[in-house]
Amino acid sequence: MVMKVLLAEYTTAHDPHLAPEGAAMLAVLTQSFRRCGYEVMVPGSGDFGDEIDRIAPACDMGLVIAPDHLLSRYTKILEENTHNLGCGFMTAALCANKVQAEKILRLHAVPVPGEAPSGRRVVKPVKGCGALGVRLSEGPAGTDEFSQEYIEGEHVSVSLVASRVIGDACLYFSGKPPLVLAVNRQWIDIDSEGRFSYLGGETPVHPAREAEIIRTAKKTVEVLGCQGYCGIDMVVADNVYVVDVNPRITTSLVGIAACMEEEIADILVAASKGGGPDQVHLAGSARFDTQGRVTRV
Repeated sequence: MVMKVLLAEYTTAHDPHLAPEGAAMLAVLTQSFRRCGYEVMVPGSGDFGDEIDRIAPACDMGLVIAPDHLLSRYTKILEENTHNLGCGFMTAALCANKVQAEKILRLHAVPVPGEAPSGRRVVKPVKGCGALGVRLSEGPAGTDEFSQEYIEGEHVSVSLVASRVIGDACLYFSGKPPLVLAVNRQWIDIDSEGRFSYLGGETPVHPAREAEIIRTAKKTVEVLGCQGYCGIDMVVADNVYVVDVNPRITTSLVGIAACMEEEIADILVAASKGGGPDQVHLAGSARFDTQGRVTRV
């Protein structure tokens, strides 16, 4: 009997600005799950939560891909109806609140940018996605915003998959360390008005401080209790600073999948049951943009 998986990607039907990135991630996942023998189900264009609630009970498993501030809400609906291949809804809610996640990381000695109540600094939405709404400013942070020290350095991210196992009533971690898929270079633009834009990147890359970058990313995932695929955004300067935690599929997967011998579908399913490989094998490298275009290097 063919197993069914629900791939619930929000932006393709509900957020035109982010839809190209969402469509690219959905295409990579859909192709991988089909190659691995699954029947892929996707929501219709109606209310996103209602569509998950309608389709998920007939599926063996599912995954939500949505902007961080919406991820927890829709993941909870998924978890009520089928086996979740992604991060749990409570952890997704924690990571969506950038201020609270930063406080927890600081308490566990994970380097994060310092607070910057005045002067030239980075102002961010408390609940944001990617670089949307992020800007350099000397003015006060607005409602539902906060400010951080501006750190100039190399922008990188780490894509990982954290394993778990499910008990009868509770979630128990398997003890298996997070699987690193790749370190990625991020292309970040800052325009003349100080507004940040994410343009895509290159993967895999091997910066001089790669081991430190990976250690910091793994600790971040473990401290916050993330499961499934996660992307940890960092700036490498005098230290390796964590600037954002994405407890979901990220655009970097589009480039990684073009280089990776393993199937991301197999990895996600195995990790959701506490298993999966100890490493992946990447051949060559790829550049990718926010329109879903991939160029092998």
